[in-house]
Amino acid sequence: MARTEAVSTSTKQAEQLRQDGNTYFKKDRFGAAIDAYTEAITLCPNVPVYWTNRALCHRKRNDWTRVEEDCRKAIQLDHNAFKAHYMLGLALRQRHEYTEGVKELERAMDLGRGANPNSYMIEEIWQELAKAKYLEWESESTKHTWELQTLKEACESALEEKHFLDTSQTEGVSDEATEANAAQLELLGQVFAKAAEDDTPSEVPDYLCCKITLDIFRDPVITPSGVTYERAVILNHLKEVGEFDPITRAPLCKSQLIPNLAIKEAVQAFLDKHGWAYKTD
Repeated sequence: MARTEAVSTSTKQAEQLRQDGNTYFKKDRFGAAIDAYTEAITLCPNVPVYWTNRALCHRKRNDWTRVEEDCRKAIQLDHNAFKAHYMLGLALRQRHEYTEGVKELERAMDLGRGANPNSYMIEEIWQELAKAKYLEWESESTKHTWELQTLKEACESALEEKHFLDTSQTEGVSDEATEANAAQLELLGQVFAKAAEDDTPSEVPDYLCCKITLDIFRDPVITPSGVTYERAVILNHLKEVGEFDPITRAPLCKSQLIPNLAIKEAVQAFLDKHGWAYKTD
């Protein structure tokens, strides 16, 4: 009985410390907030929100090592702690671990959509995921470009050496040999230019963009009329404007919206290939 009362007292004290930490945080007193959350963790170390709250304070202070540590602990306690996955993704991105950072941010996006599809954090996570995707693509693209350039220079040197050896065995350099060498070098340049196309940002195709926002789809749904919209946008239209398709004007209700998985997969394929470069403006 005494032990139960002691646990209850510790729980109440920890919760009060969390509230104190929240108050300090709102006043930008991040050091005091960290101290409060740390005391709460000492009393009740198995409560994930205490760890994520402290991680948020560390994020405000750009202490990404501690952000990562606290978020990993929170995820260990609750695999569905989407805020922990989100901040861990940011911390990994700061360390240039782009691939792992993208995975954590994608996990946060999936969990966030399930918990509250209309949360302001979904857009925030999307933007941060866009940056991480772009940095991942840019890193791989830079590496790939350097490798292609090195290989191109080696091939050009080999062609020039062959041309030199061929012409050194004859008296003088014929126009035909010079033209043939130039043609080979031009063809080589075309081959490498084609190989480098994937490292060049591309415009988003119209069919991958919502007809209302003109932005690339995040969560596309299709109506009985065959028109695809961003889910949040069409839901807002149905609520604020009226229950009809904004393009075809046909009657439409929420229950008729169906996820457009084909477009969603096409968007993902485009983003994987082009690194969300368009989102960096």
